[in-house]
Amino acid sequence: MPDYSFELAAREAGYQIVCGIDEAGRGPLSGPVVAAACVLDPTVEIPGLNDSKKLSPAKRELLFERITESALDYAIGMASPEEIDRLNILNATMLAMRRAIAGLKTPADFALVDGNCTRDFPIPARAIVKGDALSCSISAASILAKVTRDRLCLEDEKNYPQYGFAKHKGYGTAEHIAALKQYGPCPIHRKTFLKFLSSEE
Repeated sequence: MPDYSFELAAREAGYQIVCGIDEAGRGPLSGPVVAAACVLDPTVEIPGLNDSKKLSPAKRELLFERITESALDYAIGMASPEEIDRLNILNATMLAMRRAIAGLKTPADFALVDGNCTRDFPIPARAIVKGDALSCSISAASILAKVTRDRLCLEDEKNYPQYGFAKHKGYGTAEHIAALKQYGPCPIHRKTFLKFLSSEE
């Protein structure tokens, strides 16, 4: 289970405001990539924190409310499908993360980032592979990002019901690909992720 070891080490190194950062939505064929930055109080326990992928949707929703109520600060950043197509998914993800950092009400001076990349970050940062299962702050950020993106997919379902976004959340399931072949892409699809459609023609 995640703990505050990385956060406390950063504070012992002299940093004051340490945020955890994670993203959701790198793999789907549609919608934005969503990043969250979260600053937690190490003295406040949030039972059940874990990598968002290991939690049920209901558990994530419950933890989302607990995190937003108890966090010292948090912010969401996004990169649009158009930005993903223009920049590529890695660069767009980094952009969303930087936007999340910029959205914090009190600027953080250190970031713990899930994964292995901290490209062009505005503050010192440490990348931690599988950090969402190791750091409470990153775990909280992963839940904030995942729930935010899933909620966006529910809105997408209302606007484009023929694709089934509420069910597959934009991932390339057989159902989603069948809908793409039947209806073609809609405005929220990532064009650079759909090259397989033309190759199958």
